[in-house]
Amino acid sequence: MKAIERFYEYLDFKGIKPTRFEKDNGLSNGYLGTQLKRNGNLGEDILNKIIDNCLDINPVWLLTGKQSMTKINVYTENLSPDDQNFLNESKGDGYQKQYIPLYDIQASPSTLFNDENLERVIDQITIPGLPKCDGAVYVSSDSMYPLLKSGDIIAYKKVANTIENIYWGEMYLLSLINDEGDDFVMVKWIQKSEKGDEFVKLVSENKHHQSKDLHITTIKGLALIKASIRINATY
Repeated sequence: MKAIERFYEYLDFKGIKPTRFEKDNGLSNGYLGTQLKRNGNLGEDILNKIIDNCLDINPVWLLTGKQSMTKINVYTENLSPDDQNFLNESKGDGYQKQYIPLYDIQASPSTLFNDENLERVIDQITIPGLPKCDGAVYVSSDSMYPLLKSGDIIAYKKVANTIENIYWGEMYLLSLINDEGDDFVMVKWIQKSEKGDEFVKLVSENKHHQSKDLHITTIKGLALIKASIRINATY
């Protein structure tokens, strides 16, 4: 299977029409269909357009067919030594379940990143084989739609909010405080900013939300998204 076939598989998975992708990215009408019929190779420019605009697609999967289709499913392949040890230990005879606290993000967003949130726990989650996580929260906005929908649950691992600790292109939970002292918690892709080394670019999956460049010091809390949970039926 070639990259063009895998890309069609991705488009079908996301519910995106090829003609929509062509229009949004300046490609001639029917270009992708022609490449598919010819079983042609995608050029470097087209591959860059795909990777730049389909932020959750896994480039390794697109090019080789290896690993998972989307990035959100391959975080376990880039784990810290502590997380790797956690997974290795969990496979032994002394397996211990990991109970992840589910926090009330609406009560006080900024407390997610300090030690004052114990009273905000509303439930616990356990998922077999999940890398070590610090907590979980409900998604409450549509900025990452359709990858994440309002009501989904995301599990996260806190990291130091410095440039050195950011894996560019990954999805993060961020805590921001504006000039008026208001708290904001949001989920975004983090990319390098053209404004300089001390800035980051926050990117939404939802194309109706504009990207925003922020100085790293405006981020008061940072956590890498390790997993997401979606409930499709309540009956």
